[in-house]
Amino acid sequence: MNKSSGATNFVITSRQPWEEKQLGSNIRDMARTLAENHRVLFVNEPLDWSARLSKKSGRAQRRDAFVAENKGQHLVETEKNLWVLSPKSLLGSFNWLPDTSLYDWANRYNGTILANEIRLAVKSLGWKSFVLINDNDMLQGFYLKELLKPEVYVYYLRDNFLAVDFWKRHGERLEPLLMSKVDLVASNSLYLANQAARYNPRSVYVGQGCDLKMFDPATSNEIPADIASIPKPRIGYAGALTGLRLDGNLIETVAKQRPDWQVVLIGATDDSFPTERLNALPNVTFLGPKSPHQIPAYLAAMDVLINPQVLNEVTIGNYPRKIDEYLAMGKPVVAGKTETMSLFDQHVYLAENAEQFIARIADVLNGKILSTPEERIAFAWEHTWANSVGALTDAIDQLLVSQPQTT
Repeated sequence: MNKSSGATNFVITSRQPWEEKQLGSNIRDMARTLAENHRVLFVNEPLDWSARLSKKSGRAQRRDAFVAENKGQHLVETEKNLWVLSPKSLLGSFNWLPDTSLYDWANRYNGTILANEIRLAVKSLGWKSFVLINDNDMLQGFYLKELLKPEVYVYYLRDNFLAVDFWKRHGERLEPLLMSKVDLVASNSLYLANQAARYNPRSVYVGQGCDLKMFDPATSNEIPADIASIPKPRIGYAGALTGLRLDGNLIETVAKQRPDWQVVLIGATDDSFPTERLNALPNVTFLGPKSPHQIPAYLAAMDVLINPQVLNEVTIGNYPRKIDEYLAMGKPVVAGKTETMSLFDQHVYLAENAEQFIARIADVLNGKILSTPEERIAFAWEHTWANSVGALTDAIDQLLVSQPQTT
């Protein structure tokens, strides 16, 4: 926002909990960046009946531990100008209902409970008005504009959740309606921004921010012992290993056709990923999940970094932050071709099938590169959170100055 507008109050509703330590999060990074110049209330995803009753997900246990760490307080200032609200109320688990007026009544009931908690937190902070940013939640966030009456309501579209059955059940109807009624749709990918523009002309591409401070090749010299024992060349991937986003068949083809290459996979697996099949190959190694501060050293030990992304409704508009992390380490990269990945085509080899994927990796290993390590690093550092959040607040500022201000 322009300097004349001063500090603004932001309320952010999120499906990515503040207390989650192992996974990166767009919305947490966005909240921290906003808090450098504004006041931010980050609303943790409220628990529902199923989360409270289920021990498998661990969501309720992690939330209880977070609240306990903060001496039982549900509203805490975790960082300067940044408060986290962990709602006390349990929401109903209504997603199983048919997509009828009964579901709409139940969803508004949940929205009212959430809005009441937010309203109390805002009042306790002494805020008279605020901008509301909804982190891609077309269900719990559907009625918040009417219930909270923010100065500006922003829908942050960062993923095509409608490709997931849970969201599709009601979101297929509700997300277009929500995008139509919000004041602004902001997206981190050109593909998603173009999709949103079908429903709301006030749809903007704000780019993707990345926190790259840890990804410094100059400080990642010590090779971890578990990867040092793996022969070269090492073809590596670091991130969540899930069949929803990664092409396990592609990885298998690469490993089988090039037994002289070592494929190294770092990250937690889920049931949808062909872990057992890949683990049976002699040149595929799973190193398991690593903490964020460990990842740069593993990336530094790779010869080629890959993103074997499967192309589906979930990933077609996805902006893979790991590409910037790879490039920030100065590493050569081969990735699946998507509309969003065209942004990287001066620095990343893009492939449309297994044959091309293998050929591009071979090109890199044979010294055929698109750009120098220094050029890759410089390009990655163009994608900062300051730039992304700046584009967002500029768009919000234009709306604020064009409408009467509340007091």
